[in-house]
Amino acid sequence: MSEETKSLNFIEHIIEEDLKNGLSKDKLRFRFPPEPNGYLHIGHTKAIGISFGLGEKYKAPVNLRFDDTNPAKEEQEYVDAIKRDIEWLGYEWANELYSSDYFQTLYDWAVQLIKDGKAYIDSQSSEAMATQKGTPTKPGIDGPYRNRSVEENLDLFQRMKAGEFDEGSHVLRAKIDMQHVNMHMRDPLMYRILKKHHHRTANDWCIYPMYDWTHGESDYIEQISHSLCSLEFKPHRELYDWFKEHVYGYAANELPMQPKQREFARLNLSYTIMSKRKLLKLVQDNVVSGWDDPRMPTISGLRRRGYTPNSIRTFIDKVGVAKRENVIDVSLLEFCIREDLNYAAPRVMAVLDPVKVIITNYSNDKVEWLEAENNQEDETAGFRKVPFSKEIYIEKADFKEEASSNFFRLKLGGEVRLKNAYIIKAESVVKDAEGNITEIHCTYTTDTEKKVKGTLHWVSIQHAIKAKVREYDRLFMDEAPDSHQDKDFMEFINPNSLKTIEAFVEPSLADVNIGDRFQFQRLGYFNVDDDSKADHLVFNKIVGLRDSWAKQKPKPQQQNQNNNSQQQNKRPAIEQIKSYGKKYDRMKDDQRAKAKAEIQELAKNVSYEDVEALFGTSAKKVGTRIITMISLGVLLDNGLEKNDAINDFISKALDDKNELLVAEAKAI
Repeated sequence: MSEETKSLNFIEHIIEEDLKNGLSKDKLRFRFPPEPNGYLHIGHTKAIGISFGLGEKYKAPVNLRFDDTNPAKEEQEYVDAIKRDIEWLGYEWANELYSSDYFQTLYDWAVQLIKDGKAYIDSQSSEAMATQKGTPTKPGIDGPYRNRSVEENLDLFQRMKAGEFDEGSHVLRAKIDMQHVNMHMRDPLMYRILKKHHHRTANDWCIYPMYDWTHGESDYIEQISHSLCSLEFKPHRELYDWFKEHVYGYAANELPMQPKQREFARLNLSYTIMSKRKLLKLVQDNVVSGWDDPRMPTISGLRRRGYTPNSIRTFIDKVGVAKRENVIDVSLLEFCIREDLNYAAPRVMAVLDPVKVIITNYSNDKVEWLEAENNQEDETAGFRKVPFSKEIYIEKADFKEEASSNFFRLKLGGEVRLKNAYIIKAESVVKDAEGNITEIHCTYTTDTEKKVKGTLHWVSIQHAIKAKVREYDRLFMDEAPDSHQDKDFMEFINPNSLKTIEAFVEPSLADVNIGDRFQFQRLGYFNVDDDSKADHLVFNKIVGLRDSWAKQKPKPQQQNQNNNSQQQNKRPAIEQIKSYGKKYDRMKDDQRAKAKAEIQELAKNVSYEDVEALFGTSAKKVGTRIITMISLGVLLDNGLEKNDAINDFISKALDDKNELLVAEAKAI
């Protein structure tokens, strides 16, 4: 078996086998068939990526078909949003189609099924039909209208179409087997009466085809070769084939291809819900500001938050195509956007929680415009000028009157480097009546070659621009908010999922455009929100530089090992970090993302000396070198100044053959 064959996913194996068995490559056709009853979410990106990815791989057409069979829930707004999202992700469809295009054909085929004794009109209540259908362990029973004559069924069906009957009075059902082991085969509904306005066909129809009838026959009409759907449709496959095979007899000459349905595991993401109905409830109950609220898992929400198409497509590639359901940790998605923006986002300085610093030995009226690098990961990014003056803002958290040796930021009597500027020393503080520090008085030195351990970001007060910053946390506090049978998912809403801050940013951001993305140095990645205006800048926090979300509870298997866990927690943080070294580079992507988050959390409690001791690790022990680089990144984010030893360790890593190590080295 070739390397190329080994790398194929199971769907590609199916296609390759079909091609080997005589299917002509020019007959390959795929489709993405959303229902226009809500906005697309991150879960849909997997289905989008699979279908359009196969189209790109095999140079085959991919249709965008809207399965618009329920006018009670569908709107043109959703159609427009879906098209916008797919285009934004970078995919192109061959044809824009609608199931409503086929209403007349579907009706004609339904009439033919009635004539063939394969469909009938049932006039019972929905409750009576549900009772007669039985259960998975109890067979159903035939209803009183199952043996109506063909003539009566045709008459009733035509009168249903003509609008003579009220909603709920009649339905058309396929006549299969009420005792079938598969409940989907127990005379499924094909048509119901719905006297609702349709966003495309207006009031032309008052009967609408059911999804199972419409979906497969639309595939057949479009001559789709492989109908790909998520695992919950696997029990429907038998019905899909039953409808397809019966209709084939009516149109075989015109439509020779019979589609093949195959199922893949859908994308489930931790701390997220994937139900459009539940997402709609969040919108309707004003829990969020709309479908594009940056806390929403919708594609439009992710776009407004600042995610890039590339980061989402990379995420889908890493998740892969599987046959079994699993839950992907949301930290993997966050990892992908960090990786993308690390190379693409310009670096700027912003202070979100300011405290004033007065540099007492700097001239009152003096202003210097200092050179700052835009992005050290991009040689073409160039430089910009940032103003420096006597009074600046730094983050409140970057100063302590007294602190331990592991605190690499500013403290009384201590020195730090100001990014792109000078070294300052804290001499004294001014406090208000409540004891809060309002000013830090410092002195500066022009000896920038002096060795200090910490580096801080800052902004000049007289040049700073006020900006609103929206800091987002996860919308839910539970890993699986809609998996609790005894609780409503709304109970797990995070009340602190949005925090609005009045911040100060450097003046280079005066002319930003909506959608522009930046790294606020040492703070995270941010983008310019849709609400932003020239005189009122609004930024959304996309993601932090590191995963700061601590695990809320131990996994079930860990709960049975309390003694071992307590013993491990007593071990020094650096020893716990080192335990990841042997296996880190061999983990799967989602496991590695979790491990990285845990290492970053532990690294908050290690000293530089602990990490520096690992710089000399053998090149063969690449896992240990990677976890060392991750830990070093946390220290640097917390203000540690790079020195010769650090630069040498990073330089050697950049020359390594291991892609994971190189990626971590580039990130810092």
